[in-house]
Parts: sequence; structure tokens; C-alpha cells
Amino acid sequence: MNEQHLDERTRIRAAMDRLLAGQPTSSNGSLTVVALAAEAGVHRMALQKRHADLKQEFYARVRTETHQTPEVEKRLRKEVVRLKEALKDSRAAEATSRHRAEQMALAAAVLLLQNPDGQDQPVPDNVIPLRPRDD
Repeated sequence: MNEQHLDERTRIRAAMDRLLAGQPTSSNGSLTVVALAAEAGVHRMALQKRHADLKQEFYARVRTETHQTPEVEKRLRKEVVRLKEALKDSRAAEATSRHRAEQMALAAAVLLLQNPDGQDQPVPDNVIPLRPRDD
């Protein structure tokens, strides 16, 4: 680790302490990675990539010290619920469509086999038969 890397880690840990104590100096004080990066004076992507372990440590401390669920986790949980509902609706729509298709196939089969007077029906000029007629 180089000096800049160690300095960033020290600033991030100090920022964690300030945020969790409710004493932010250069952020809005929310318990998010964005606020942590702003409080520490590091770029958010540096926190996400180079110091991912500190990001996880921050979220763990938020859970244990404040007894709160981090905002990211709350948003993800809401999204999971929304996606499960969408999946359920999609499966119901698929079942309805499948049932309609089966009904239409059965109706078509009945109409093809049904011949009320025992004679072939004349085919209108604008209809293309699916099977060639046996003339």
C-alpha cells in the first residue's frame, strides 16, 4: 500500500466515526456510501473499488451501532418485492394466454371436424384453405 492509499483509509475511517456519531462536517450526514465518500473527501468510486472492505465495514457498523438498515438494502428489498409481484403477474398472464390458445385450438379442431349436413361446404374466393381440397 502506498501513502495515498493509507491516507484515504484513515480519512474514510474518521468519516465513518463522524457520520455514525451524527456529526458530519462536509456531507449531508446520511448513512450512505455517497455521504461517506463526501465526508472523507474521496471519490465515490475509490470507495467502491479500492476500499470495498471499508464500505462493507461501514454498512456493518450502521446495522450494529444504529440498529438501522442501510438505504441501499432498503431500496433493494423494495425492488425485490416489486420484481416478485411483476413475475407473479407475468406468470398469471402466461397461464391465461396458454389457456386461451388451448381453447382456440380445440374450437378450431371442432370446426374442422364438424360438418352439419354431411357435405363439404363451398369455400369463399377470399379464403385460402389450410389443406388442399379433395376434388
